[in-house]
Amino acid sequence: MELGKSPHELLLVSGIGQASKLPHYLKCNTFNGLHGRMIPAAVGAKIANKELTVIAVGGDGDCYGEGTNHFIHNIRRNVDITLLLHNNQVYGLTKGQASPTSDLGFKTKVQVRGVEIPPLNPLALAIALDCSFVARGFAGEREHLSHLIVEAARHRGFALVDILQPCVIWNKVNTFKWYRDRVYQLGEGYDSGQRIPAFEKALEWGERIPLGIIYKNERPTFDEINPIMQGEPLWRRKTAKTAFKELYPI
Repeated sequence: MELGKSPHELLLVSGIGQASKLPHYLKCNTFNGLHGRMIPAAVGAKIANKELTVIAVGGDGDCYGEGTNHFIHNIRRNVDITLLLHNNQVYGLTKGQASPTSDLGFKTKVQVRGVEIPPLNPLALAIALDCSFVARGFAGEREHLSHLIVEAARHRGFALVDILQPCVIWNKVNTFKWYRDRVYQLGEGYDSGQRIPAFEKALEWGERIPLGIIYKNERPTFDEINPIMQGEPLWRRKTAKTAFKELYPI
């Protein structure tokens, strides 16, 4: 409602996993893709119809694992989509293996000695790539999280909302209480336009975990810098058969 969009103007694209079931509960256009491959489908839809509001939905194993390459390169392209990433620091659908964001020492039935390699820091990675909108929310603070999602959807450019969302079955460490004891909202005095301080905030983890818009930078979007996307959406255009012959001479 806050976006002022009709259902047909919104597309939710998901991969495979518990987080990716979100589109099944909403009234809008949906597309379920492959595990870790929701971003390419979302990008394709946005390129075909730039008038759509496109939101990709996935999990930490889904997107920060299998789909990391798509995550990285579409931040670089600054495609105008929103990525809602449900981060529960574990593979929730496939019985609790460690995910790319699992903390050091986290024990599972597979990682019996505990995770031995440092976790991926998605916010620091996104800011290092100059992602134009980087935010973190917590499932236990729904009003604040809703605000972040609306702001991300309104933003022009690639918008990441990393959502701390405990898996109550397979992750007995990073629980709702664990997060509530640590998370805090960035105050009004925080300047999300400063990249170095934002990077420092992204590195905060453990005793204190910041929530809010960590970094925001207005820069040209993929459709603004790509000449072929100027004018009316691609799906409305008529393409002559001769154009295909020029591209693919046989």
